Amino acid sequence: MAEYSYHAVDVAGRERRGQLRAEDIETARGQLAARRYYVVSLESGAARAPGPPLLSGRMVLRQRLSTKQLTLFTRQLATLAQVSPLEEALRTIARQAEQVHVARILDAVHGAVVEGRRLSDAMARESRSFPALYRAMVAAGESSGTLPDILERLALLLERQAVVRGKILSAIAYPLVLAIVAMGVVIGLMMFVVPKVVEQFQDIGQALPLLTRIVIGISDLLANWWWALLIGAAGLVGLGWQMLRNPGRRLAFDGALLRLPLLGRLIRDLHAARMARTLATMVGSRLPLLEGLILTGRTIHNRALRAASDDIVEAIRGGGSLSMALRRASIFPPLLVYMTASGEASGQLDQMLERAADYLEREFDAFTSAALSMLEPVIIVVMGGIVAVIVLSILLPILQLNSLAAGT
Repeated sequence: MAEYSYHAVDVAGRERRGQLRAEDIETARGQLAARRYYVVSLESGAARAPGPPLLSGRMVLRQRLSTKQLTLFTRQLATLAQVSPLEEALRTIARQAEQVHVARILDAVHGAVVEGRRLSDAMARESRSFPALYRAMVAAGESSGTLPDILERLALLLERQAVVRGKILSAIAYPLVLAIVAMGVVIGLMMFVVPKVVEQFQDIGQALPLLTRIVIGISDLLANWWWALLIGAAGLVGLGWQMLRNPGRRLAFDGALLRLPLLGRLIRDLHAARMARTLATMVGSRLPLLEGLILTGRTIHNRALRAASDDIVEAIRGGGSLSMALRRASIFPPLLVYMTASGEASGQLDQMLERAADYLEREFDAFTSAALSMLEPVIIVVMGGIVAVIVLSILLPILQLNSLAAGT
């Protein structure tokens, strides 16, 4: 009998670590499966079980694969695994890595595979680079003997997610840059141009127009107290951050975001599309749906959506269907609920989830295109209006002087 150290996730999504005794590693894995544990890593007693990255200063300082690097690695491995042994494919990819930390991570995975470990267990040694959901799909491919197909599905999933992230960045980059430039121009006028012009009106002996006095006041505030404004803004950001660390306030804030007219729909649909595509990949990979939902829920940042996902897990654990759980959550698009129900009825859940994800992503593209077409002229009009107010505040005293000169 040998002793093994394990790191697993139970059906409630909680991490479990410990030791057990078994004749061999497969028997140990069977004992954990009987406890309804999903195995993240399983090592002999002589080996040190991987510690939580957040509790290890050494691990915190180590670099990890970026999302782009993980996507590239998955595509390369999916391609090479079709035509060469896994060990050779890993060695080839590691040698081709240009960044030192990428080569180190892949060498570690390759070394563990050469030692005889499963690929998912080898990846668990670099858990910061390979998420639990990723390792779960790899483990499912290894258990079913369809690892090349699973890697291909993973590569397609990561590439599609990269495309969506690129669209999000492109959607917010232009209006954000335009807004920053507009604010810079206005601040520059108020801090450097307006004070120079105001000097010309100091000795006219007449009361300045109200609009001019307001603009002068704002200009003085920005020119003389900019440091206090920055400190105040930083203080408000810090206060907001501390408030959102409270679980109840964070849940209320995230729920309020989902209720916003435009942004709420965007967040909801993006999450629904991501979840649908991930679950489609996992169902097609023969990974248990409940485990997929648990692992997917842990990656959601919006607390209201995470709570809804947890409710779905509990509903399915109680014997309900995925479509019924989605309907009861009352937070997901009706199309996703309908397509899920159709997939369950026809036995093609993975295909229907994939189609739902495609539709929701097309809706996102159309929505962002329409929003951008409206947002750009709005920013330009607002900037033009502010500049017009500044110019008018300068012209009013000049017109007032002309009137006085004409009257004399």
